[in-house]
Amino acid sequence: MTATASPPDLVAVARLLLARSDRAPDLAAGVWPRAAAVLARQALELSLAALWAQRGLDMAGASARAQLLCLDEYLSDPHVVADARFAWWALSRACHHHPYELAPTVAEIEGWLSSVEKVVSVIERS
Repeated sequence: MTATASPPDLVAVARLLLARSDRAPDLAAGVWPRAAAVLARQALELSLAALWAQRGLDMAGASARAQLLCLDEYLSDPHVVADARFAWWALSRACHHHPYELAPTVAEIEGWLSSVEKVVSVIERS
């Protein structure tokens, strides 16, 4: 049996990783922030999967981008939809190493995590 973490659990672990970066600043340059970004993006994607399951929709084969485009029809708050789209885009970019770009800062990832938390809570309440 495989246990799956819930979106709030993933966000909590991402926050723990960011807190750890304060104690090990030499590692914060690329490892902890990117790991936190991956967990935050997974939380958002799992939350979307839960929304589609609640609505009885089979969106497993659709890309995350396509799923985010459909959110307008299923979430009533356009600000939450915009937060979800921007957070997914920013986190996706942060998950990948770009040779001539700096890694995202802890403050940037904390902001994206806050957006993910808001989206997760709205989806869980719906």
